[in-house]
Amino acid sequence: MAVGLARPLSGPGSRGRRAPRGGLAALGGARAAGAARAWAAPVCRGGGELGAPPSAALPAPHAVGQAHRKLKEVFIGAPVAKCKETRLKRPQNVRTWLLYLPCTWSIGLAAEPGCFPDWYMLSLFGAGAVLMRGAGCTINDMWDQDYDKKVTRTASRPIAAGDISTFQSFVFLGGQLTLALGVLLCLNYYSIALGAASLLLVITYPLMKRITYWPQLALGLTFNWGALLGWSAIKGSCDPSVCLPLYFSGIMWTLIYDTIYAHQDKRDDALIGLKSTALRFREDTKQWLSGFSVAMLGALSLVGVNSNQTAPYYAALAAVGVHLVHQIYTLDIHRPEDCWEKFTSNRTIGLMLFLGIVLGNLWKENETDETKKNIDNRIEN
Repeated sequence: MAVGLARPLSGPGSRGRRAPRGGLAALGGARAAGAARAWAAPVCRGGGELGAPPSAALPAPHAVGQAHRKLKEVFIGAPVAKCKETRLKRPQNVRTWLLYLPCTWSIGLAAEPGCFPDWYMLSLFGAGAVLMRGAGCTINDMWDQDYDKKVTRTASRPIAAGDISTFQSFVFLGGQLTLALGVLLCLNYYSIALGAASLLLVITYPLMKRITYWPQLALGLTFNWGALLGWSAIKGSCDPSVCLPLYFSGIMWTLIYDTIYAHQDKRDDALIGLKSTALRFREDTKQWLSGFSVAMLGALSLVGVNSNQTAPYYAALAAVGVHLVHQIYTLDIHRPEDCWEKFTSNRTIGLMLFLGIVLGNLWKENETDETKKNIDNRIEN
């Protein structure tokens, strides 16, 4: 019986199809017969038996293929669509890094002199960054689904493409925010309140491109919240002398990389009525980006002074400055491919600064030991 069913699977009516691995032809015995009846009985012509000629069983392969497609849609298609909505695939996950890195700066700066950053907190904030980045994408896609359909680069997003419904997105968003809340509840009470306050920014940011040419500023306020939260998670509260200039430097950084990013879509944005700093700055973009870079480096220098940073930190700061100069000088705002390349290179900037913070903090131990020796020598003399 199983052989009779297997024959049409490779026949002319199903060219290019193959029986699934471990299929009915391999089952054997009563188990094969029972399984074959379950698949074939509903579709056999005139209620024919499985022992009928191959021509009578010809619709069976089509039923198997249809069932296979349905199972694939339910168990693979929907989850893949939702994963696409979180932008986890490469190279879209660059934004997750850009959300996470200000958290690492803050956690690194809050570490005790001579110590590495708290690895548990870095892991916790990493999980939070993935979840909140995903939630932000879901919210953004829900707000922008009508606009996304009109832009070539965003037309394939799950909601705009019709892969998942708005209701499914609400359910998925609820799951993301619930998991993110679980991460937030691992922190102290001050940080829980501070983290919850960022939700308003997360929800309203996607609307800014409809009403102002500065949506990148709203994104900066949102994406760099971790610069405040990381410090408070370690210390129990924020130190304004360190956290505020760090937060400001992150906002300037976001204005740099997201203006570059926005130049990819400026033609489509202008046609459908959306606003951005790319449309605001136009040919003056490089001058604006240079100003933001100076402000960013100045604020980071103030952070170093107020947190007693050492030589490795300032060396990293110099490297960041060189990277920004090269990035802005070589930028071609009329080539989307170059804009994307420059945008993604900002992850390197964030990692360089984090490395400088870690090494600068470890260097503090050496300076402290030398200071103690000098004091002891003076006392002995």
